[in-house]
Amino acid sequence: MKHILLILVAALLLVGCTAVQPGNVAQTGVATGAGAATSGEITVYTALEDDQISNYLPLFNEQHPDIKVNIVRDSTGIITARLLAEKDNPQADVVWGLAATSLLVADQQGMLEPYAPAGLDRIRPEFRDPADPPHWVGIDTWFSAFCANTVELEAKGLPVPTSWADLIKPEYQGLIAMPNPASSGTGFLSVSAILQMMGEEEGWAYLDKLHENMAVYTHSGSKPCRMAGAGEVAIGISFDYRAIKQRDAGEPILPVFPAEGSGWEIEANALIKKENISPAAKTFLDWAIGDEIMRLYAGSYPITAAITDVPIPDGYPEDPIAQLVANDFVTMAGERERILAEWTERYDGKSEPR
Repeated sequence: MKHILLILVAALLLVGCTAVQPGNVAQTGVATGAGAATSGEITVYTALEDDQISNYLPLFNEQHPDIKVNIVRDSTGIITARLLAEKDNPQADVVWGLAATSLLVADQQGMLEPYAPAGLDRIRPEFRDPADPPHWVGIDTWFSAFCANTVELEAKGLPVPTSWADLIKPEYQGLIAMPNPASSGTGFLSVSAILQMMGEEEGWAYLDKLHENMAVYTHSGSKPCRMAGAGEVAIGISFDYRAIKQRDAGEPILPVFPAEGSGWEIEANALIKKENISPAAKTFLDWAIGDEIMRLYAGSYPITAAITDVPIPDGYPEDPIAQLVANDFVTMAGERERILAEWTERYDGKSEPR
């Protein structure tokens, strides 16, 4: 068993995270949630990728045809800002696949209703709020990856970067795109990883140098990889799923997992606190951690909240856990606004228009 330190509570709780390996079979959940609605209409806020939603949601529609699901999808930062803006008049019923740090912020504002979905006993403790019942429950982990366009780099006579250190070399000036961390959870996890790995002073100095090489900051975590795939930039700082997805689609993309380690986040679900909570919302949350959907999550990411029998997708490091940097979620959630304000003041001039 391999372990990584995760800090998920203010007391710096240390927990173990086990890699998903081929041959591990999902266990049948025995816990019972309060869901069981067979009809209704709910609004679900999510930062999952569009192509993931189109893969995942038909399973729910097939199993619960009389529950209408209205999906509101955007980047992590935008969904988080929308949730907080609607604090006094919440429009969402459920959050599905949003960064755990964003849910910690919402929870600090008293916006989440505790709920223990059916099958919670299958979810590894490090992937859920330690409260009983939990305020949020994770589904998987996503992490930093570079999308290197091998054709563009070869045409320029440049090597494929293999580390964060490589990205600040002068030969890559103007060739990199990265997500704006105020808009994108992928951008924030990368920035927070740099600050945690290097410390504040050295981390901001590194980001100053990276800024010199930046062509543009995007408002989507996947867009830098899409730009790299189209040859608009040579290197996109993005995330694992998108890099591998585009490589598999035949684009000239080499997924690169930086030698120093990848920033990472837990995608998680939660029930929004409101005057009238729909039973259909609880049914959705029960489904969203079930065996069948967990296998679909495992087709996108190698580390999931429940053990499955799905092999690690091709193209990932042999040991995905070892790729992840130590990550203090609680501190990063608490420091999020300060970090974003500092980042915006320093670098927002190269952000694409909203």
